[in-house]
Amino acid sequence: MHNGHSLLQEVIAMRSSRFMSWLRVSALAATMAVSSFVGASSSIAPGFSLPSRAGDTVTLDKLKGQVVMINFWASWCGPCRTEMPLLDQMYKRYSSLGFTLIGVNVEADTKDAEKLLASMPVTFPVVFDRESKVSKMYDVNAMPSSVFIDRKGNVSESIEGILLVEEFEEKVKPLLRR
Repeated sequence: MHNGHSLLQEVIAMRSSRFMSWLRVSALAATMAVSSFVGASSSIAPGFSLPSRAGDTVTLDKLKGQVVMINFWASWCGPCRTEMPLLDQMYKRYSSLGFTLIGVNVEADTKDAEKLLASMPVTFPVVFDRESKVSKMYDVNAMPSSVFIDRKGNVSESIEGILLVEEFEEKVKPLLRR
């Protein structure tokens, strides 16, 4: 017979074991998904031209020779708003080394994006993907999402979620050295 305390410990141990198994399987699945994307990521980045906030058109093909980060965002996305000042800081720090960042707003109506940018100005180019054509080409499923493109125009990596300074530099510095 078990006393109440040891039975509780067994249940906790059993649930912890199940949780750890689930965690290992989830981590493996995530690793496989990332690996399969990274394996496929040596492909040429899909080209696009989108209207910019500045009134011109930004064309990805014209940026060949630079390291490009495409950051997909929306005004309703809290992590996107948190990430923007960091992205602007990184853009300013690395643009002289051949790095550019394109902020791609994915909203059909740009009114809220314009309001956000008026209150939180950025120096990197912001373009509008009103019909979500570019976000579909890059298989964007979460906000924010970032795609890193090397100087030859190949997709290097794609990341869902907010980037910290260390993560950003870990992705960009090796691409700038190539």
